[in-house]
Order: sequence, then structure tokens, then C-alpha cells
Amino acid sequence: MKTFPASQLIINGDGSAFHLHLKPEFLADKVILVGDQDRVNIVASFFDEGSIECDVQSREFHTITGKYKGKRISCISTGIGTDNCDIVMNEIDALANIDFNTRVEKTQKRSLDIIRIGTSGAMQEDIPLGTFLVSQKSIGFDGVLAFYHDRDKISDLGFEKAFVDFVGYPKKAAVPYVVAADPELVNRIAKDDMMRGCTIAANGFYGPQGRVLRVDLAVPDINEKISAFRYEGQRITNYEMEGSCIAGLALHMGHRAMTVCCIIAQRKVEAANTDYKPRIKELIRTVLERI
Repeated sequence: MKTFPASQLIINGDGSAFHLHLKPEFLADKVILVGDQDRVNIVASFFDEGSIECDVQSREFHTITGKYKGKRISCISTGIGTDNCDIVMNEIDALANIDFNTRVEKTQKRSLDIIRIGTSGAMQEDIPLGTFLVSQKSIGFDGVLAFYHDRDKISDLGFEKAFVDFVGYPKKAAVPYVVAADPELVNRIAKDDMMRGCTIAANGFYGPQGRVLRVDLAVPDINEKISAFRYEGQRITNYEMEGSCIAGLALHMGHRAMTVCCIIAQRKVEAANTDYKPRIKELIRTVLERI
């Protein structure tokens, strides 16, 4: 089994993971990831009375572990972007599968159910504001997965090539990768009342999502091409900023993961809903029931 030196796995003096400040005993098998640290409190507001075991925060990483109708759940905020998700995914996997006392990989592996709850912008006209959309596939613009071994083995290479060729993707940008969510988890959360689709995880909010302010885009009509793209009956449904790294690293690590978002912007008709919090609370309650 692997042993991890202090330079590879940094453990705080109190025995917690370096960034999350979370101790192994406080990580549940069911994990909800949210971008906004304040949204952790919203999730925890649904927990059973008196069930909260820990409430820790460091930088943008906020964790509360408690129970919902007897189900033990950890809710962790990632902050914005796949770079932060790389930190969170590696540290929760370490908490689950590395002995923090000996720094040795555990022989008995622990598999987590990881669900990201987020907000998103729709790329197709028939997806209305307020829709709950589950990402069956995530398209990562971030390049994070390329830094890990066997990236191609967990990616849909045919989808990737078709997408790059159709869109005219910038040659100097990281090659997009396409990874699937866990099908059992998708079916459990989506059931028959949520939309399913293919979601871009962009590595920025402005240019990488086709927004133009003072600096022009490398591919000016990229969003029109993205909306028109089709591959084996699949289309791009929406943008968000974290799901690809979560799905990809979960596949590498032996966890089950998926992303579900509430659509709060409609990029095709240039509409947005800034009063979306009641709908997000409804999505949180639904996920807690089904997780």
C-alpha cells in the first residue's frame, strides 16, 4: 500500500485535512457539494434537530455534517471553479481512504456518494428558468483531468473530438474532456421529474462562457455553435463551473458522483432570474430526500 509523505498529504496539527480543516471521523458517506459557503447553512437548516456533529470553515471551504431523516450527510462548499474542486475531491478521498495517523492507504476502500447542487445557465431555448437539470455528462474546459494518469480511459473521446471540430475550439486552450456521471446516482436523484443533459463546466464566468465585455472572444460565435452541436442524439444543455472535475476525479477514485443544477439564466433568450433562492431550497430538499 502507498505511504504519503508530509509534502504530498498535508495534515494540520489537529489531525484535519489541510484546506478543509475536516477530520476523518466527521466525513459522511453521503456528501453534498455546493459552491457558496453560505448555502451550506441552508442545507444544514433541513437537518434533524440536534444532529449536527461538526461545523468547520477555512477560507471558502465550509463543512457541516449532520443527519436528514436519520441519513448521515456532509455538506461541503467548494467555492467557484474546478481548481477548488480538485482540492476538495482529493481531500475528501484522503479522509476516506488514507489513515491520517500512519499516512498509509487503507486496504478497505470507502466509496462516497457525491452530489453537487448548483446554479446554471441554459443553452437551449426549450429549457425554462427554474428547471432542475441533472448532468449525465460533463464537458470540462478546465484541463484539470489531464494532470492525472489515464485521463483518456474515463473520457468519451468520440464526443470530445466531434465537439472540438464542430465548435472550432481555440487551439491553445486545454482540450475539453467529457466524463459521465454515475448512472445509478443519476437515476436515483433525477427520477422522472428532472431534465437530463450534457453540461459544460467552464473555467471562467466571462470569456470561457462566451460573455463579451471589453475583451473580444477568440471564437466570437462559440455559444451559437455550442447550442447547435449534436453527437449521437446528445446536445449541450447548460453551463456551470465545477461538475467535470468532480465527475472525473470520482471515476478515478472509485466514488459515485453527479451534478444537478437549478437553471437561473437562459443564455439563448438572454433572460435571468436573480430571485432563485426559493427554488434552490426546493432542489436541496428534493436531493436530501433522494440521496
